[in-house]
Order: sequence, then structure tokens, then C-alpha cells
Amino acid sequence: MSSFSNPHFMYLFEMKNGKKKLAYGRSPEDALEILSFRLTEEEMAQIIPDKYIKINQRDLHKYVHELG
Repeated sequence: MSSFSNPHFMYLFEMKNGKKKLAYGRSPEDALEILSFRLTEEEMAQIIPDKYIKINQRDLHKYVHELG
């Protein structure tokens, strides 16, 4: 199956420390699950799962200073 049949998006999740965490997935929930594979429980606890924005890859440079 082609990856084009299941589009993925970039999401910026707010964190408790005021920074943002970049994630990639088919949905915000999928993006958080993918993040959980590489982050510790403590790092995941810093993410606010219901506060996010969906961004285009071409606009990522606008948010680099907010990443944490």
C-alpha cells in the first residue's frame, strides 16, 4: 500500500514548560503515539495532548525558535 493513501501531518504540541514539541502522524493521537516510542514517560508527561496546532512542513521554519 502506498504511503500516499494515508497522508501524514505535522503537529506542534504545547508543553508545560512553554515550549512546543514537533510530532508527525496521521492524526494528533497517532503523532503522540509515535512520539512515545522515542521519549521517556517524564518527557511525554510534559506534553499537553489537547493543545496543538497542525502545521505545513514549509512553515516549520516559523516555529523553530519555539521547539523544546
